[in-house]
Amino acid sequence: MATPASSRTVRSAGVRRLLQEAAELEADDCRDYQAAPLEDDLFQWHFTIRGPGAEFEGGVYHGRMVLPSEYPFKPPEIYMATPSGRFEINKKICLSISSFHPETWQPSWGIRTALLALTAFFTTDVRSPSPVGSMDAPVMERQRLAKA
Repeated sequence: MATPASSRTVRSAGVRRLLQEAAELEADDCRDYQAAPLEDDLFQWHFTIRGPGAEFEGGVYHGRMVLPSEYPFKPPEIYMATPSGRFEINKKICLSISSFHPETWQPSWGIRTALLALTAFFTTDVRSPSPVGSMDAPVMERQRLAKA
């Protein structure tokens, strides 16, 4: 069982890591994604991903990550806020890099890694049964949503 002192140590390590990641992402000139923590909560991040691939081309998709106090030792919860036809909105998404699969998470991964993985998952086929938070809208619907 974690002691209060060890819990504070883990949280302060997480805070240092998140401050570093926030600075790196702010300096990053990548146009495919952006992410930043809320001003009043370093463990709540909002992000934007530009639509990858033909089905999502032109779309701008907003979401949020909720990081556990044990970050980077435990993975984030990931939610999408913009309809895409690929992920349900405001529902925790089941991905190998999300809180649904802490056994696959690596502490060396960070917000950028999670965003790149999420972008890749946009264009992968949804397997059956579909993971929690995933959907498989027809291509025409995905294209319509990208232009909305």
